Amino acid sequence: MDQFLNKWGEAAYSSLGFFWMAMWAFILGYFISSIIQVFISESRMQKLMGDKNTKSVLLGTFFGFISSSCSFSALATSKSLFQKGASFISTIAFLLSSTNLVIELGIVISIFLGWQFVVGEYVGGIFLILFSWLLIFIIKPNKLIKKARNKLDSSKSGNHQNQDSFYQNIRSKENWLKVGSKYVMEWQMVWKDVTLGFTIAGIVAVFVPDSFFESLFINTANNHEFGFFTLVEHVVIGPIVAFLTFIGSMGNIPLAALLFGKGVSFAGVMAFIFSDLVVFPVLRINAKYYGWKMSLFILLLLFLSLIITSLTLHYGFDALGMLPENVERDIVSKDHFSVDYTLFFNIGFFLLSGVLVYLSFAEKRRDTNHHHHEMAPKSSLFETVMKWIAFICYLWLIIGLILKLSS
Repeated sequence: MDQFLNKWGEAAYSSLGFFWMAMWAFILGYFISSIIQVFISESRMQKLMGDKNTKSVLLGTFFGFISSSCSFSALATSKSLFQKGASFISTIAFLLSSTNLVIELGIVISIFLGWQFVVGEYVGGIFLILFSWLLIFIIKPNKLIKKARNKLDSSKSGNHQNQDSFYQNIRSKENWLKVGSKYVMEWQMVWKDVTLGFTIAGIVAVFVPDSFFESLFINTANNHEFGFFTLVEHVVIGPIVAFLTFIGSMGNIPLAALLFGKGVSFAGVMAFIFSDLVVFPVLRINAKYYGWKMSLFILLLLFLSLIITSLTLHYGFDALGMLPENVERDIVSKDHFSVDYTLFFNIGFFLLSGVLVYLSFAEKRRDTNHHHHEMAPKSSLFETVMKWIAFICYLWLIIGLILKLSS
């Protein structure tokens, strides 16, 4: 019993330590995302993405890059773009870019996994789009696309476009109030996923033995000596693990670091990171938008693309001598709360977060008619379950921290 309580304390401490390492990165990333969302009009994006040509795909990629990394928000925005005339491939490009090429995700990956994975994330995000484009060209799902368009509501949004110059926008007090509102919305969209993700990461780090990962991901003890079929197994199992955890793209990075530390290949870890759009909630939401046939097609399309991308990255990095060292990372016993740059960054960005929250409250008092991102039709039951799971996680962390401090 004492051993379990000690591990409970270590797991809670590790979870909080992981989040402490990444807190400033979350705040910075969502601050940048909020600024971009306010000062660049979504309606202007939609006019430019109606063709199937290279320009449309490039614009979809760019607009995804400057958009939110929350998969639920990305699903809703991409549906809106598709509904208002964007081509299917440019919509997929936006969806993949908005969940894989965003700034805040790269910052968090750099903290937990290193620069090779950051490069892999951004280069891989581009590969995902290119391979999806190629597969769509080969398969030509024209009937599915037509049926999906017919299923969507044809009503057009009547949002007013802001015609002011960027300089005028940046000086507007009203726009900065909206930045604060967007910032709070970003956290409202991801707090449950982040809570669950970091809690699971701490539990896995302390309670799950290496033998589990050695049985789940074959041949993990051989470091760089991964054969082709071993890599294939890793890139298939990675998305399955992501599917079972239901953790979003931001919350699964600490767990990805643990997988890599346990001997999972670079390809397997990248496949795990890329899997935030092939989990069940995303499948269900796409089915509500487009129908089950199109939803399953998108799932298959993204699954095949991430497998090809992850293998391409692994062999490409290997050929260039850039594969990261697959060594055990001592992120459990590390003193996360020491006086270093993380402490000062967290203090500074926490103060910034407080200012943004204040601006959000000021925006609510000023105007109750906010222009928010459309949110995906998430199940109220699922959201309620996730909320209670998050509360249970907080209880787990509080009790664990007490056990850790009292030991």
